[in-house]
Amino acid sequence: MDSAAAGRAARALELLHSFTYFAPEVHSELGAVGLEGTAMKYVASRVAPMGAVGPSVATATFYNFAPRLIESALPAAWQIATPSQVYAARVRGVDAAMTRWLGADVTTSPDMVEAAELAASIARSVPGVDGRSLYAGYADQPWPEAPHLIFWHALTLLREYRGDGHVAALHGAGLTGLDALITHTASGIGFSAEFAKASRGWTDGEWDEAEASLRGRGLIDRAGELTGDGFEVRELVEDLTDDLAVEPWAAAGEEAIERLLDLAVPWRDTIADGGPLPGGMFGPRFGDAK
Repeated sequence: MDSAAAGRAARALELLHSFTYFAPEVHSELGAVGLEGTAMKYVASRVAPMGAVGPSVATATFYNFAPRLIESALPAAWQIATPSQVYAARVRGVDAAMTRWLGADVTTSPDMVEAAELAASIARSVPGVDGRSLYAGYADQPWPEAPHLIFWHALTLLREYRGDGHVAALHGAGLTGLDALITHTASGIGFSAEFAKASRGWTDGEWDEAEASLRGRGLIDRAGELTGDGFEVRELVEDLTDDLAVEPWAAAGEEAIERLLDLAVPWRDTIADGGPLPGGMFGPRFGDAK
């Protein structure tokens, strides 16, 4: 399997990992250990496998979040609950969310057992932790026992492994975290601009200033859309991201990956069509990228 095909497979499955950030079941479990507010719950639960890190580490790792949003969550979260307590709460919430949104008939099915085995096999083929800090934190966590949680954990490992490489590709292309967010939004297949600002903590003024800089570099036009040069930079970033993440997918082989997609894409569509994702989250061409 070449890197482009591997990238398409990874993107096709990512929603089955990321929807849990919005699931009320996860927010409820995080609230039960004392975390308050959307920002604290997201930041602390995602970074918890790395330990009680401070805001600078989380900002560097997440890359496209405003530092002030991270600072509103850390280190305050660790004064409320330990990273291990936060991560355990997240997993409990994921368990409840997957059971609710996919149905117990799916989460306990032979198809889920098979999908978990396939996804875990791919994740276990990741070649190592070099330069993959967030992935490494998740790789240190024990594998769960329930098939649907094995499935989620495997997708999470693959997503964070890919994400760490994506940050390296963006940095190499000369895009700051905010530049990356704006250019992805401008592509029409990322977040909508309003959702991106709100969820990542950027002000209108900061967004406008970064857009002006990107226009000066010839990467976006006055309408806020990517120029030809902007598309080229984004394509280079995505191609390098695919190249840096291909090894576990290539090790699995096309037949195993096609079977995993056959099993899991209908579950993804169930989540996309009726799950907890907020309205207005994605740009106008997001569906084209599935």
